[in-house]
Amino acid sequence: MDVLDHIFAEEAKSKRKRAYEKQIQMSGFLIKNTLDDFGFSFQPSIDKRQIDELATMCFLENGENVVSLGPPGVGKTHLASALGLVAAQRRFSTYYANCHQLIEQLKKAYFANRLPDKLRVLSNYKMLIIDEIGCLPMDIQGANLFFRFITKRYEKTSAAFTANKTFSRRNEVLANVTIAFVVLERVLHHCTVINSKGESYRLKERKEFMRQKHQIVNTLFEQGSN
Repeated sequence: MDVLDHIFAEEAKSKRKRAYEKQIQMSGFLIKNTLDDFGFSFQPSIDKRQIDELATMCFLENGENVVSLGPPGVGKTHLASALGLVAAQRRFSTYYANCHQLIEQLKKAYFANRLPDKLRVLSNYKMLIIDEIGCLPMDIQGANLFFRFITKRYEKTSAAFTANKTFSRRNEVLANVTIAFVVLERVLHHCTVINSKGESYRLKERKEFMRQKHQIVNTLFEQGSN
């Protein structure tokens, strides 16, 4: 009986692993870094306890959203994607989309008279990650489609948004002031906001690279002088 229990347990574990890997493959994640990989010490503005609470996936069960704000390079995409990986591991349907690419998908579906089908597919995901809102402004059609998309999912399923624009600058993202207000109101109705104010990871890596480069050059110069 012990041997059979072990065999069945390993088989169940293997099935869960395969299901998780398939889910990740279909989710479209650009990065697969986990929460354990995140440098909380480098970004002290982010409350680790808040992130740990989100990792319980209670917000997902309640149909709430997560909004991560901050300048480029502070880890917004990392955190959102890491929460998506946790959701996928818990067997929640998950999908990652760059905001500009999402709008293009909606436009393509609209012109093909398939927008209701596309909205229904996107609404079926329990966890949706919409990355880089504000990097490119939306035209009026994109804003209208984004409004319909947000309305379709409102209070039914969850989304994690990342943006480099503050709420006060919403009109720079969406072409229509009224749509911008309504979209923001619905996104923030049930929402946890994460503000990242630290230094860019990419700038940190660049500085470290330059430091090492200068160190090597100085070493070679000293050896040449000797």
